[in-house]
Amino acid sequence: MTAPRLSLSVCLLMLAVITLAEGMRGAGPKKCCFTFAEKAVSKEKVVGYIRTSQRCSNPAFLLKTVAGRQLCVRSSAPWLKEIIAYLENKNLPGQANNL
Repeated sequence: MTAPRLSLSVCLLMLAVITLAEGMRGAGPKKCCFTFAEKAVSKEKVVGYIRTSQRCSNPAFLLKTVAGRQLCVRSSAPWLKEIIAYLENKNLPGQANNL
């Protein structure tokens, strides 16, 4: 009689631990990039940027354009640093540059 109760208790405890661990992981990233803009974008057309989550498989930045579009750009794109520097210098101190 004690063996079935012990087995049931162990199963319930394992289920509780798994549920707790999954809950602490969170829902996952909101936006990841799988296709990327290959051509350089004019810095005057970009109004903001954010880095994608570290949990995404491809490290990237999301650029928000004046037209309201979002473009995915690889972190390694050589022209990306110029756009980020431009946006950082353009924003006033204390003003967020995120989307």
